[in-house]
Parts: sequence; structure tokens; C-alpha cells
Amino acid sequence: MDNEEAKRSEALPQRLAPVLERLRGGVIVSFQAPDDSPLNDPHVIAAMALAAQRQGAVGVRINGPENIRATRARVSIPIIGIHKVVAPNSPVYITPTREIAERLRDCGADIIALDATRRPRPDGAAIGPLLTQLRATLGIPVMADIACAEEGIAAAEAGADLVATTLTGYTEETRGTPLPALDLVEWLVRSLPGPDQPGVVCEGGIETPAQVARCFALGAFAVVVGTAITGIEPLARRFIAAAPASSSGKTTDLSR
Repeated sequence: MDNEEAKRSEALPQRLAPVLERLRGGVIVSFQAPDDSPLNDPHVIAAMALAAQRQGAVGVRINGPENIRATRARVSIPIIGIHKVVAPNSPVYITPTREIAERLRDCGADIIALDATRRPRPDGAAIGPLLTQLRATLGIPVMADIACAEEGIAAAEAGADLVATTLTGYTEETRGTPLPALDLVEWLVRSLPGPDQPGVVCEGGIETPAQVARCFALGAFAVVVGTAITGIEPLARRFIAAAPASSSGKTTDLSR
């Protein structure tokens, strides 16, 4: 790290505090439409993000540069930006490289989230040095998506501003863990080091307002809710499955 980078790094806590404080104690809504969904359209994503903002969401989590750019034009709340990029040589796909993180920042993301598990990355980079580097050079906060306690500690020591339980249940070691990962939230709140510890974010498996309240009772900094709010297609499927037309195999295609 050169002298200029060191100066930027030292100034980060003061510069980053305002955007992080806007998230404290609130709900962040995640919009993650599948690639083949009609909802995966920048104008649709941005409209849904604006609707969430109007209802009091403190932030939104948005996937992809075009969706982030469109959302930035419509909302004033912080955007947590990710980009899911699948690589054949690695299970890591949430913002897997520094270059992708920089692009998301340039598209208007206020915070960059990335996979901070111990799994091998597509470019072979070690997650600890990568987190430290991004924290020092991006100029915006970094959110570490982790799966277990050890990864949370490592992310905090590397300088992550937020540590989220996003990937609990998605790694080999944590597969089958009940969600939301309330025990992990509680442990991280109690165990992360020092007065400057990162905010602990509960993400994954939140289905009810009661679970949101429980997360905050355990000390969560913020809570991310995705499918329970934005999963229009799975929600529609659940209700439609209870109708007589579903059991008889009837469907209606209104797109023609």
C-alpha cells in the first residue's frame, strides 16, 4: 500500500460512517430476480426498489450493473451492490473479483457485498487480503457475506464494515443449517472484536416480521429480507397450487 492509499484508508471510518448509520436498525430489501424471470429487467427492479423505499426500507440489495444503475436513478437510500458471476472453476459467484467490485461502485452502489467464505475464488485471490485491499481503495464500505463464525471473525479482522450471514446453508460445511441463522447472529454480535467491530447483518431465510424483531433483539445492525417481500413468482406459485385449476393441470398464459 503506497502513502496515498494509506491516507485514504485512515480516513475511511469517518467518511463511511454516514452511509452505514443510515442502515442501522432498519430493513434492507433484496431484489434478486432469476435470469429467466420477466422481473429481471432494470426498470422493474428500480420500480420495486422505489416501492420498498416508500414503505420505509433503509436500503436495497441489487444484483448486476444495469440493475444498480437504473435503481440509482430512482432511489435515494443506500444500494448494496453485488454481481453474481458463475465461474466453472469456483463455487464463489457473489462479486468474485476486485474488478467487478470496482465496476459496481462506478455504477452507483454505495456499499459492495461479496462472498467472504473460505472457498477458492475464480482468480485464486485470498479473501483476507482482498477484503483489506477493497476496504482501503474502493472508497465505499464493504460487506462480507459469510457462512460461519470463523469466516465472520476473519472478515472483521480483514476490515469488513458489515458482516452478513448471507451464505449460511450454502457452503458444504453449513449445508442444512436452519435459517435464519439466529444463533450465528447472536454469536457474532458477542464475539466480533473491539469497539470498531463491523455491523452484524442477518440475511437469509427471513420470512416473518417476528423474525425481523428477533434479529434486532439479538443485536443485529440491520436485516436483509428478500424472497418474503420480492419473491413474486414463488409466492404466486404457492397460492396457485391450492386452486382446483392447478390440480387439474390447467394454466393460463396471458402473455400472448
